[in-house]
Amino acid sequence: MHAVNTISPRTQYFLDKEEQFGAHNYHPLPVVLTRGEGVFVWDVDDRRYYDFLSGYSAINQGHCHPRIIKTFIEQAQKLTLTSRAFHNNMLGEFAEFITHFFGYDKVLPMNTGAEAVETGLKLARRWGYEVKGVAPNKAKIIVCADNFHGRTINIVSFSTDNDSRRDFGPFTPGYEVIPYNNIAALQAALQDPNVVAFMVEPIQGEAGVVVPDDGYLAKAAAMCREADVLLIADEIQTGLARTGRMLACDHEGVRPDILLLGKALSGGTMPVSAVLADDEIMLTIKPGEHGSTYGGNPLACKVAITSLQVLVDEKMAENSAIQGEYLRQELLAMNHPHISVVRGKGLFNAIVIEHPNKEAAWEICMEMKENGLLAKPTHGDRIRFAPPLLIDRKQIDECVGIIKKSMEKW
Repeated sequence: MHAVNTISPRTQYFLDKEEQFGAHNYHPLPVVLTRGEGVFVWDVDDRRYYDFLSGYSAINQGHCHPRIIKTFIEQAQKLTLTSRAFHNNMLGEFAEFITHFFGYDKVLPMNTGAEAVETGLKLARRWGYEVKGVAPNKAKIIVCADNFHGRTINIVSFSTDNDSRRDFGPFTPGYEVIPYNNIAALQAALQDPNVVAFMVEPIQGEAGVVVPDDGYLAKAAAMCREADVLLIADEIQTGLARTGRMLACDHEGVRPDILLLGKALSGGTMPVSAVLADDEIMLTIKPGEHGSTYGGNPLACKVAITSLQVLVDEKMAENSAIQGEYLRQELLAMNHPHISVVRGKGLFNAIVIEHPNKEAAWEICMEMKENGLLAKPTHGDRIRFAPPLLIDRKQIDECVGIIKKSMEKW
């Protein structure tokens, strides 16, 4: 079957503008959003939708959370940017807050998730040379197949996604790719004394919310410690209450040596990312050796404090755990012949569509759009379900009803 797709002239107007004047580096659903509140967004025709992507988990606290927006406006009217050439009165406050919040000695603030990843990799290499004693230019970092850590030249150098790599070479050396959720492969890779770090997503997001076996992270952390190798956890998408704990690593009591955060660190208002580590690692980088014009700007710092506080005050991790479990139960109870897998943790979930039509997942998402729910397929056959973390049971019921209705003809 083919999904019904009603595009109004008003929507088409904005789609045409993007098509004509914007780069063609995304393939979004044909919906043009104009405002958001909580779990809902509205399009230019004032049609309301449930947001089941949450800006790739950047909007965990919900669209335009009033406390976060209030902080944003208040700080924006005082001071937005100084660069790091000068001090500002919010950076120290933010650094104290977030290091105490997650239990690390130091934070290095950046803007985007990719910048946080690049920073973590640079820190690991520097630590490898100055602390571990690896020979110059020999440091190696282990990563996992099907990872998604960003799209810079360096990061796509260790991607296994052809769309991310094709015709972007030559690539940056210094990485070894091993299978995800494979302890034996990690054990073998750790035998190389030049390995300085293992970077991993606690749950692989872009790959389709792939949850590793219980104990995988804890075993990996123990093996890294034994091999004198840093564990870098990319919690940019899995962190900040998305999986039912403040960090996905918390499910196994793992404390990474380098923690990467982003996305929901600003509640979806602006790019803010952070790299957390202890002094032995962080202080290997000296003044002038790494930085960012916007990193640590006062607006970002103030907003990030409120964004973290909202997660705690409104018990969003707890709600994510409860509603996520309920959502998976209801999806499984559908017992739909073309849903081959339901998986996830907290409100970070995905279904795998098994259907002869390779466009089935896309067409189901188009059908859900028509019925008032926005989700997006990844890698062809997987659909992520990741609503804002303030969603309640009644809303989950309504959303499951929309999903059922959208799949009735399949």
